[in-house]
Amino acid sequence: MNFTEQYLAEATRVLRQLDVAMIERVVALLAETRTRGGRVFILGVGGSAANASHMVNDLRKLAQLETYAPTDNVSELTARTNDEGWASVFVEWLKVSGLRASDLVMVFSVGGGNLEKNVSPNLVMAVQYAKDRGARIVGVVGRDGGLTAQLADACVIVPTINPVHVTAHTEAFQAVIAHLIVSHPALKIAPTKWESVR
Repeated sequence: MNFTEQYLAEATRVLRQLDVAMIERVVALLAETRTRGGRVFILGVGGSAANASHMVNDLRKLAQLETYAPTDNVSELTARTNDEGWASVFVEWLKVSGLRASDLVMVFSVGGGNLEKNVSPNLVMAVQYAKDRGARIVGVVGRDGGLTAQLADACVIVPTINPVHVTAHTEAFQAVIAHLIVSHPALKIAPTKWESVR
C-alpha cells in the first residue's frame, strides 16, 4: 500500500468511527442557541482557526445564527497577544463580547487544550470562562479531547487512527463535520448557491 492509499484508508476508518449521536447533540445545541437568541463564538488556532472562520461564514449565511471567531480580527488578536499575552486572547475577547448563558462556545482543536502540558492555554482559559458564565460548550477535537472534552456539553472526538496523522485527520474532519452540521435540516435555513442554481 502506498502513502496515498494508506492515508485514504485511515480517513475511511475515521469516518466510520465518528460518533453520530454526539454530532446530532452538537446540532441540537446550536439549534437551541438560535431559538434562545444566543450567539456562537468559535475558537481555534492554526488550521483550526481557518476552520473556525469558515464555520462562522456558514452558520451566519446558511443557518442564520449570529456567530463570531476572535481570530477573524487580526488587529485585536495581535494587539492582545503583544500587550497581554497569548494565553488570555480568547477569554478577554469573550469578556468584551459579554458572554451570556444563552451563548455557545464552539472549540475546534487538535488537542482540546491542556494546561498541564501548556498546549493551547488560550482555549483552556476560554472554556473555563464559558463554563463559569453558564454558556454551552461544544467541540470538534482530536486525541483525548483535552479540557474541551471534559467540560463540553457535547464534544465530537475525531478518532486517532494513526498517531502520525492526528493533526491532519482532526483538522480535515473538522471541515467535514462542520459541513454536515450546517447542512443538517435542524439548522439549515438558506440554500447553498450551487444547489439552488438550476
